Amino acid sequence: MRSKTALRTSVFSIVGNVLFAIIKFLAGVFGNSYALIADAIESTADVFSSVLVWTGLKYSTRPPDENHPYGHGRFETLSTFAVIGFLVVSATVIAYESIQNIKTPHEGPKVFTLYVLGGIILFKELSFQYVIKKSRQTNSSSLKADAWHHRSDAITSVMAFIGIAFAIFLGEGYEAADDVAALLASGIIIFNAYKIFKPVLSEISDEQIYDDLIRKIREIAITVPGVIDTEKCHVRKMGMDYYVDLHMIVDGTVSVIEGHKIAHDLKDEIQRKIPQVADVLVHTEPDRVEVY
Repeated sequence: MRSKTALRTSVFSIVGNVLFAIIKFLAGVFGNSYALIADAIESTADVFSSVLVWTGLKYSTRPPDENHPYGHGRFETLSTFAVIGFLVVSATVIAYESIQNIKTPHEGPKVFTLYVLGGIILFKELSFQYVIKKSRQTNSSSLKADAWHHRSDAITSVMAFIGIAFAIFLGEGYEAADDVAALLASGIIIFNAYKIFKPVLSEISDEQIYDDLIRKIREIAITVPGVIDTEKCHVRKMGMDYYVDLHMIVDGTVSVIEGHKIAHDLKDEIQRKIPQVADVLVHTEPDRVEVY
């Protein structure tokens, strides 16, 4: 269910980015605004990155097999890195072209471009809210990256709106204001790319950044009959799922069969209360060691 939701959301992003890339490019060309054309460049990059997100999600939902016993969740993480790459590339292209345009005298933008941008800003912010909500529901890092693509698109559009407004209302001598706005927007895009990159790097390197989840797992564990306490608890994220290594402490006198049953009960209870947990590897520790 979560995988289907994630895939549908990525298709929404693809369609939206295609439509708005076309609208922005046409409005930029006929409205004489490089800020809008720069915005269209970013949206075009967004189309490819959204396709990568969809591809990563599609592969990441494949079940475990002989060669991939932990499943294919890392495909989703890899697609997120690709999205970050597209953000950096689009920001670089926008910055370069903006600088070139600032150096070259040109005609100011047309008034109608402000109306186009107003509609784009509203839609993109709503798209961000929708996709970020779905990323939280599905626990998808690539959808989160895709959501921030929508937010960065909205930001570049806001910057373009401000730049074009300056160019139009201040008149002659301020024609490059929308190019300056596009240049500033490229810096914001790079910053957003960094914000996405940091947690994804932690995820792929299995950094222990899930303190809240570990705390919840420990709280669940001690409610399971037979579990006295927990010791080590390590969590790794693979795609949209979590894999847990947990050491439970039980009465040192219980039989192997009873310890095995407690471990299964513990795993079932954790997965029941935290559906995002795909597997729990339980190691049994005695509360005391009998000496004979």
